[in-house]
Order: sequence, then C-alpha cells, then structure tokens
Amino acid sequence: MPSPYRAIFARPGTRGFSTSGLVGRMPIAMLGIGVITMVSELTGRYALAGALAATLALSTATFGPQIARLVDRHGQRRVLRPAVLVALASLTVLLVCVRLRLPDWMLFAAAMGSGCMPSLGAMVRSRWAAILEDAPRELHTAYSFESIVDELCFILGPIISIGLCTVWFPEAGPLLAGVLLAIGVFTLTAQRATEPAPHPREQHGGGSALRSPGLRVLVAAFVAVGVIFSSVDVVTVAFAEEAGRKSAASLVLAVFALGSCLAALVFGLLHLRGPAARRWLLGVNVLAVSMIPLRLVDGLPLLTCALFLAGMSVAPTLVTSMGLVAEHVPRSKLTEGMGWTSTGIAVGVSIGAAVSGWVVDNAGARAAYSVPVVAGVLAAGVAFLGYRKLLRPPHRTEGFGVQRDSGTPDGPSTTSLGRTGGG
Repeated sequence: MPSPYRAIFARPGTRGFSTSGLVGRMPIAMLGIGVITMVSELTGRYALAGALAATLALSTATFGPQIARLVDRHGQRRVLRPAVLVALASLTVLLVCVRLRLPDWMLFAAAMGSGCMPSLGAMVRSRWAAILEDAPRELHTAYSFESIVDELCFILGPIISIGLCTVWFPEAGPLLAGVLLAIGVFTLTAQRATEPAPHPREQHGGGSALRSPGLRVLVAAFVAVGVIFSSVDVVTVAFAEEAGRKSAASLVLAVFALGSCLAALVFGLLHLRGPAARRWLLGVNVLAVSMIPLRLVDGLPLLTCALFLAGMSVAPTLVTSMGLVAEHVPRSKLTEGMGWTSTGIAVGVSIGAAVSGWVVDNAGARAAYSVPVVAGVLAAGVAFLGYRKLLRPPHRTEGFGVQRDSGTPDGPSTTSLGRTGGG
C-alpha cells in the first residue's frame, strides 16, 4: 500500500472502523438487486420486483438524512443500533411475505421499513474527519480510500447477491445482506474510542444541514449523478441482452466501477492545489462528457472501454464533494450533510431506473444511453449555476468547522475541520 495510505492507518482505531464500514456497506450494493432477483425468482413478476426495489431506495433516501441528523445529536451507538434493528425486522418480514405469497401491500410496507438501513459510508467518513481534523492532506487520502471501498462494494456486491439468489435459494442474497449489515453496524458502534462526540441541539441550534446553499447545490447535482449511475446499469443490461450476451453485463459494469476504483487510488496520492469547487466543477463536466461515447458505441468491447474511461471521472468527483460538504456544513451537522449527498444519489437512482427502463422498452438499449447523456448535461448545468455558492464557504463561526488556509492545497486537502464541541 502506498505510503500516504499507510500513514492514515497508523492512527489508532482506523483499521477497525474502516473494516466495519466495508462489511456494513456491502448491503447497499446487494440489497436492491437481491430483492429484484428474489422476487423475480419466486413470483416471475418483474414489475413488482422493480417497484419494491424503487420503494426500498426511496425509503432509504427518506430515512437516511433523519438518521444521520440524530447521529449528529446523540452519537452513532445510540442511534444506529435501534435503526438497524428496525431495518432487519422489516427485511425479515419482507422475505417471509415474498415466500408465503402474501398481499403486495405487505411487501411494500416491509420494504419501506427496510429503508431504515443506516449509511455506514457517512458514519465512517465522519470518524475520519474527526480523527484527521488537523491533517487535511491525510483526510483527502482517507476520503479517497473510502471511495475505493465504495467501488469494491459495487463491484462485488451485485455479483454475490445475484449468485446466491440463483444458485442457492432466492432469499439468500437479501439474507446475507442483512447479516452483513448487522455485523457492520454492531462492530462499528462497539468502537467507542473513534466515535465522534455528539452535538446536542441546544449546543449549536436546530435546523437542517440543507440550510447551507452549497450543500443544496451538491445534492441537486447528485440527483443527476444518481440518474447517470442507475441508467447506465439498466441500459447496459439491456444492451448486453440485445447483443445476446446478457451474462456479460455484470462484468461490463464491474469495469465501470474498476475505472472509478483505480482513479480513487491515484487521486488519494495527489496533493492538489486550487479551489476544491473548481476541481469539482471540472469533475462533473468530465463525467458529463464521458457519457456521450456510450450513445455512439455499437458493441460490448467498445462499450466496456467507454465505461472504464467514464468510471475514472466518478471517484475524484465524489471525493472532492465530501471535502466541499465539510467546508459548507457545520461540524455539528457533518454526518447529516454527508447523508444528504447519499439521499440525492438515491433519488436520482430511482428516477434513472424508471426513465431508462421506459426508454429501453420503447426505443431500444442503444437509444436509452441518451438518458445518462441528458443527466450529465443537467449535472453540468447545476454545477455551473451553483459554482459561485461553492466558492464561498461560510465564514468560520461558532458551529462551522472550516478553516481556509491560502498557503495549503484546497478542498479535502485544504479544509481543516475545527473541533466544535468535540467530535
């Protein structure tokens, strides 16, 4: 492992919570596709399977920021354990209802409860932010490492989930996702030494992290980015099926994630200078432009190459986004702010899956690659319109953990997260 990565893991407790975060994040990549595979295997109703997956995604988008806000106020252990118990109980009900062919409304109710699944990516990043508050370059490397973990989850998770559902028994994928979620949450919350200190409401005032104009820009852009992610997944499966090689779709999509993973690895080694907002604007526009070749390819080999190159713009953009969240959100609301970015992506994923599926049915897979192209244009438009808001982070006041230093690199590598009330 390159020396910058060795340096961040020299800090006490970092290996433990990062490992727990890896285990607990696998269900994010496994559960939705596992539910689709399970329901389609047991009932043959693909429309029901897709609707349940969309309900799960929207429920996660709804509950996620609220759970993150409670975590900021009361601490990870006190909030995550009850939340994951609700999610696991609801998931169990969902599996039983599907197996027993119970009424559809019971399935949707259980899927909504399963959305209480907490986002461990935000929890782990908030621990890094607390530990490395005085080491901005190391924090940049830590965020890059967590992006690598995200991509590994999305490379391996769907393959494991689909494989278990089709080879072992239909409920196996979602069941393993639930087990991993429980292990991840309970082992993470057992590590009290690295848990950020809570910030009670009376300490820094109420209100949502979304009061920050900069965060609103990021969330709006992430909705469009979420559309890109889900539409690429859906259309690539359809494209491979039209080419007579549907089984190759998972490998093609894994290459997309691999490109992002490799880019994150290199990005974490760099010490970049200049405003993080400018770097983010560039990243969003490169991502948007990288969608155009997908509309032009006419075979799986060229599609694989195009997706690999497109993937290389994903992780650097997301890593920079996490640094911008830290600049624009009070330290007392940092976990919530990171949760809102995940919510933006989740909303976009739901929209993208529905729209791209409709276009595939009516115009074919190749034409459906217009969906990520349009989403890229929208993301770039939001980035241009909101760029000035991102260039002006809040002044350093009570409750805002941002300290800008013109003599050091910017973004994740220039933001010093001041300790306001602990954390």
